[in-house]
Amino acid sequence: MDFRLTTEHEVVQKMVRDFARKEVAPTIKEADREQEMAPHVLPKMGELGILGICIPGRYGGQGMDYISLGLASEELEVIDTTLRVVMSVHNGLASMTLFQWGTEEQKEKYLVPLARGEKIG
Repeated sequence: MDFRLTTEHEVVQKMVRDFARKEVAPTIKEADREQEMAPHVLPKMGELGILGICIPGRYGGQGMDYISLGLASEELEVIDTTLRVVMSVHNGLASMTLFQWGTEEQKEKYLVPLARGEKIG
């Protein structure tokens, strides 16, 4: 088995690492003290495609694989556990549930804005 990351995986890993270091790390101590997440973070994650990383493009997502999701999770976890949990729940419990079992109407109504980061699950 070949365990090397693809170029796409490395790009995702670097993008999420850079985002976490630049956007999250500088405010994490204050956010922890206040017991809240910085409000600017989730919209930026949506813009970068992190909130729809495994959702097919036809539903507003990036169409990437679960390795990409795992790498994004690892990079967020390094900086902020709470943010990684929010991203995991948003992707796994909300978005992937709709993708797997939702009707086409539900996917258009709910999944597309979730994948784009316009709504948070």
